[in-house]
Amino acid sequence: MLRTVMALLQALTILLSLSLLSAASAKDTLTIGISQFPRNFNPNIEAMLVKTYILSMTQRPFVVYDADWKLQCMLCVKLPTIENGGAKIEQTKDGRTGIAVTYTIRPDAVWGDGVPITTKDVVFTWKVGRDKRSGFSNIEPFTRITNIDVHDDKKFTIHASKFVCDYNTQYSIGVLPAHIEAKSFADPAQYRIKSAYDTDTTNPGLWYGPYRITEVASGSHVVLEPNSTWWGKKPAFKRIIVKAIEKTSALTANLLAGDIDYIAGEAGLTVDDALAFNLRDREQFVTTYKSGLIYEHIDLNLDNPILKNRKVRRALLHSVDRAGLSTQLFRGHQPLAHGQTNPLDTVYDKNVPKYFYNPNKARQLLKEAGWSTVRKGIRYNAKGERLQLDLMTTAGNKSRELIQQVLQSQWRSVGVDIRIRNEPARVLFGETISRRKFRHMTMYAWISAPQSVPRTTLHSTMVPSPDNGWSGQNYPGFANPAMDKALDDAETVCDEKPNRAVWKDIQRIYAEELPALPLFFRANPFIMPKWLKGITPTGHQFPTTLWVENWHVAK
Repeated sequence: MLRTVMALLQALTILLSLSLLSAASAKDTLTIGISQFPRNFNPNIEAMLVKTYILSMTQRPFVVYDADWKLQCMLCVKLPTIENGGAKIEQTKDGRTGIAVTYTIRPDAVWGDGVPITTKDVVFTWKVGRDKRSGFSNIEPFTRITNIDVHDDKKFTIHASKFVCDYNTQYSIGVLPAHIEAKSFADPAQYRIKSAYDTDTTNPGLWYGPYRITEVASGSHVVLEPNSTWWGKKPAFKRIIVKAIEKTSALTANLLAGDIDYIAGEAGLTVDDALAFNLRDREQFVTTYKSGLIYEHIDLNLDNPILKNRKVRRALLHSVDRAGLSTQLFRGHQPLAHGQTNPLDTVYDKNVPKYFYNPNKARQLLKEAGWSTVRKGIRYNAKGERLQLDLMTTAGNKSRELIQQVLQSQWRSVGVDIRIRNEPARVLFGETISRRKFRHMTMYAWISAPQSVPRTTLHSTMVPSPDNGWSGQNYPGFANPAMDKALDDAETVCDEKPNRAVWKDIQRIYAEELPALPLFFRANPFIMPKWLKGITPTGHQFPTTLWVENWHVAK
């Protein structure tokens, strides 16, 4: 009798699976859940992962790292290298070592309105990127380009005033549609708010990937449909809907309810949420944990007189049991970070200085920094000022909010009063962080490419300000001559042994100075229905959506 019951149960399970696969095979709409909504849709203004995730279905960069961390062409015909003659070292007029890099745009590449993508678009994008008023997040590659030789509509050579080791990606600028955006750029100071990417987001001429954006409901969702002028493999889904659900707990509820099909690994659940989800609901889904170059940290506003003191920064890090946090919350899926360079990267230095949990050491450092008086558990300095700091992060992110509470408790145990002040992601990244409006500390993550020199986040010239149009991502305001030199050298010293020595300096200076407090290297959980195939996590800044045309329903 027991065997009969077991056989019936197995048969029912098979029938249920077949039923689900049959229903999935009829799907022509894929609904994806993400945890944030983009503040804008211009690819060059305000760096935000969820925006990159969506736009990667609508655009193709010249050069990317693939899932194997290998460079490949997307918009170009052939990857330019010094070895194949596509790039040549040259001397600039003022005697510096520069580089000339030649790209050829795919002959079949066109914008969504049928207008060919040409060198006019490249030159126009360079013009916009060079202008400090444009609001571009990173203008330095554009300002290094001294000239662009236009050979024809599809072939051009970039001349840059500085040779860098990653020349074929550093000067691989993303293109804007000149026939649309030239009007928006008529007044460069207004471009940030008048770009067609925000005033006319559904215009087909803005997009040139497998999909184009056809509907935007601000704060809610984005609808994408196949781009009729796309030159590559035909995408499988007739519609992709990306829904923003800021509370991570609500993401899983929507997944189980069938309101979304898939939670994006790059911008969806945290590891602890995924682990909890898998304990309850595993039958219909497959979960993949992808470790990568994702750095969860706390930026410190170094203009603040409290945090300007290096002893205070070191005390804050010694006060936190990060190893215990990682074990309890993430079950080992998120290793402790000792700096911004990930152990998975080939340039990582295993001997980098480390800060382990030592509250007694933290108390001593705080005393040395002048916070020696303790009243009701909180420290005061000789002026009677209270040691009180604000800690911000993305509102609704359950994992980060839980970490905040632990940090608040552990910092209070050494006499630091922490006030939690969170904001929605669109506000936090759109205004508070990008314009350095956070008073003390803000917790979020950076993601990078392999061996990517962290110039834009650590070089003193990359501190956002009104004078540079809020360009750059050095939000702490870190200015250190030794770090500047190391970053400059890392870009130009390409031989392996001396390059490793420079990277060792970068990691040592970072650990000694602590412009930010390192927390974890994050793993991204990809929770996919069993019928969805073709998604290959990369572990770096180029998201899976760059290969969305390979996604399909299991047969």
